[in-house]
Amino acid sequence: MIKWAHWHTEPALLVGILVVVWVYLVVIGPIRERIDARAGYPRRELYWFIAGVLSFYLAVGSPLDAMGENFLFSAHMVQHNILMYATALFTVLAVPGWLIDGLLERSRTFSRIFRFLTHPLIAGFCFTFTFCIWHFPVLYVAALQDKVMHMVEHLTMYGTSVLMLWPVMNRSQKSPQMNYGLQILYIFVLMVAQIPLFGILTFSTEILYVPYELAPRISSLDPMSDQVLGGLLMKVANMVISLFLMGRAFILWNGIQEKPSQPIAQVVE
Repeated sequence: MIKWAHWHTEPALLVGILVVVWVYLVVIGPIRERIDARAGYPRRELYWFIAGVLSFYLAVGSPLDAMGENFLFSAHMVQHNILMYATALFTVLAVPGWLIDGLLERSRTFSRIFRFLTHPLIAGFCFTFTFCIWHFPVLYVAALQDKVMHMVEHLTMYGTSVLMLWPVMNRSQKSPQMNYGLQILYIFVLMVAQIPLFGILTFSTEILYVPYELAPRISSLDPMSDQVLGGLLMKVANMVISLFLMGRAFILWNGIQEKPSQPIAQVVE
């Protein structure tokens, strides 16, 4: 029987995380003044970055990974939720505004690509398409059976989630957040767009992913209950983050309407 109660220490995973940490610390430390001579040390962003790294390792390096890959569909959904919402949100908050602004000023090519990818229509489409396409049974099962494909699945879900959150949570002056009213509409549309997949997973009368039907049972959940729970977890997580973002946008929007001459502080701090 495959062991699941262990933490991953594969060199590729640990080295990858260490490289990302090193690059981030170098950018906000030794070379910070080359990007923006006026930028102070971003302690707040560093805390968000640490939270992002820890949540990422929790998703892909903890026993949750083996559980989701070999035993429980619902565990895999928890894993996806952490990467798509927690880690992605922490990542956006970890990027200092001066860093992106500096890169946008220095490279026209980077500016064009970045602005294209973070445009709400493009970012929202990429997020929804990526999440849905990976849940097609053929691709989903293929990712379970191939480590590299599984890694690509997780990284594309995480990456497109960062793009999706950028228009509503970033701190850049040259790539500013959307108008708060449009933020509410944007998040609402994305929330509704997941309903078909949620409905298929939750109300299907057959097991969609055969490996979970054949997997050894490590809980009291039968395969069908596990699939239903996975669908519910997926939608509940999406609703929680969506309602939070829409509520935040509404509060800030209302603040602007009541006090148009005063700056509005970010609610997420």
